[in-house]
Amino acid sequence: MNLILQSLHQDPVALHNIAHLAGGQIVALSQTAWRCEGVEISASRAVEIDTACHAAGIDYALVPPGRQLSDFKLLAMDMDSTLITIECIDEIADMQGLKPQVSAITEAAMRGELEFNESLIRRVALLKGLDASALQRVYDERLQLSLGAEKMLAAVQAAGIKTLLVSGGFTFFTDRIKKRLGLDATHANELEIVDGKLTGKVIGEIVNADVKQRTVERLCAEMGIAPEEAIVMGDGANDLKMMSIAGLSVAFRAKPVVRAQASVALNFVGLDGILSILGQ
Repeated sequence: MNLILQSLHQDPVALHNIAHLAGGQIVALSQTAWRCEGVEISASRAVEIDTACHAAGIDYALVPPGRQLSDFKLLAMDMDSTLITIECIDEIADMQGLKPQVSAITEAAMRGELEFNESLIRRVALLKGLDASALQRVYDERLQLSLGAEKMLAAVQAAGIKTLLVSGGFTFFTDRIKKRLGLDATHANELEIVDGKLTGKVIGEIVNADVKQRTVERLCAEMGIAPEEAIVMGDGANDLKMMSIAGLSVAFRAKPVVRAQASVALNFVGLDGILSILGQ
């Protein structure tokens, strides 16, 4: 296997120590990425590497030699705290003076401690009566793309890979991000708005973990590809089902339960970290 190491800062001593643990020679791929080739790592040694990397602020990934971005045909992404830096519902709630209450429910749901449908219903109910203009304010004033998002998408789209944004968040934001970034498809929850105000309800089926998985499967079927030809990225427990069917699952700034089950985790570098992992 190849061990890919990535960091936003260079620490030659830490890199040397990790390469020694892996039993390989380190080769620089860029100013932020390095590769150890032909390594064989036992379970106990993997724990040592994980500990050393985390302490040094280094992301690592074990990948088969020759694995390329061109091996994949679809990139499916979660939105909140993955493609973008915020949880939109928390920022909407801040307009209502209820961010702490809503954020606590969001965190519990993303850790897998609270069933997603229940958590969304509870959170959206707290928004009842809020002027719908608050959604535009959140988009204009608070929504930012995650580090490396544009570089990653430029490479993915140049490679002819289709893009899907599938979110337990809201269509107000996914629709605008789709247009802004030239994404191929989106699927999210629709907030009910009556007379310019949020009613505290969503319209139609809630986009939970099962719906996210079905959305990825449906798009793969429409494209005539296997789910193994998809890269799926997420950060919360409601992303685990769609990540489990992917050929490559990427945990980005993710909760521990997600990092533990993903193919690779990006805790320190940006979303474009998948490019170094896939030979770009």
